[in-house]
Amino acid sequence: MFQAVLGAYGLNAEKFKIEPFGSGLINRTWKVYSKELAYILQEVNTAVFREPQNIAQNIETIKKYLDQTAPKYLFVAPIKTLNSSDFVVIDDHFYRIFPFVENSCSIDFVHQPEQAYHAARQFGKFTRMLCAFNVQKLKPTIEDFHNLPLRVEQFKKALAQASDERISEAKSAIEEIIRHYDIEEQYVDMINSGALNLRVVHHDTKISNVLLQAETGVGLCVIDLDTVMAGYFISDVGDMMRTYLSEANEEEKDFNKIAIREDVFAAIHKGYMEEMDQVLAFTEKQFFIYSGKFMIYMQAVRFITDFLNGDIYYKTNYPKHNLVRGLNQIDLLNKYTAKQSEFEEIIKKINENRVNEAKTILN
Repeated sequence: MFQAVLGAYGLNAEKFKIEPFGSGLINRTWKVYSKELAYILQEVNTAVFREPQNIAQNIETIKKYLDQTAPKYLFVAPIKTLNSSDFVVIDDHFYRIFPFVENSCSIDFVHQPEQAYHAARQFGKFTRMLCAFNVQKLKPTIEDFHNLPLRVEQFKKALAQASDERISEAKSAIEEIIRHYDIEEQYVDMINSGALNLRVVHHDTKISNVLLQAETGVGLCVIDLDTVMAGYFISDVGDMMRTYLSEANEEEKDFNKIAIREDVFAAIHKGYMEEMDQVLAFTEKQFFIYSGKFMIYMQAVRFITDFLNGDIYYKTNYPKHNLVRGLNQIDLLNKYTAKQSEFEEIIKKINENRVNEAKTILN
């Protein structure tokens, strides 16, 4: 396979070392390198991305726009094959290669607030640079990816069809999902009222999807662009809240380890708003804190729905794995919600500092 894929780019696989690369759970990825050259080779997971050409078209359309409007921006797009194809297709498997960005690195967990700051700023910068781009040109790469009303409807259907045993085992989780129905209701109200604007958003803002300078840790750019499509800023900010705020991730069984780091929240807000403050409408800014509720709740709903359905979507490694994941996210949601007043105070102080800094510059 490697020789056939690399050969389509004019590369000889025998002259490269090829090793698995990264921690992504969707696509298979390898680093292909020699002393002189380095690439990232990836197989697109067509079970998740059923129309790979939509991905290629979106990336190409955005690349052309940025080449014209921000030619110095580091946009890591796939390389075309020798015959100008987006993919090498072998037995219905889709492969592509990217240039490897030298002196860069990525991390899997947020250990310091500065890391959250640089990541948030890069995701904000990406959306800001595309604020004048026509989002209607983008095709959905995963249908209804962050459609919360659909996820809640799927939960209700799963609950109606689940076995008595699974309903009994998930009793507390089910009660919590129902108790937080207001999060979905608020989302519907926001969309119907036009409070949020459709924008180009990444939709998968985990920390590993940002390239950092290897020596300084400063953000370089966002990567893994397969989920880039039209959406709302709460998807990107909310996913950062969900995956950055607690050192314990969704796989943690000991919920005592789930804790909200207020300094990381402040870092996310500072980094993102340094890029997006002049872009977001006033109505949008009112939902910055809500974004965390939105994404954490939606993931909890999805895990519990899958458990009720008999674990047919997410890969599980032990009995009740999806139930544990769901309860984990519910615990995170409740701890996040309890911090509402602290978050409001943090944002107030950041905004006051920004005003004071502006006054100092003017004086």
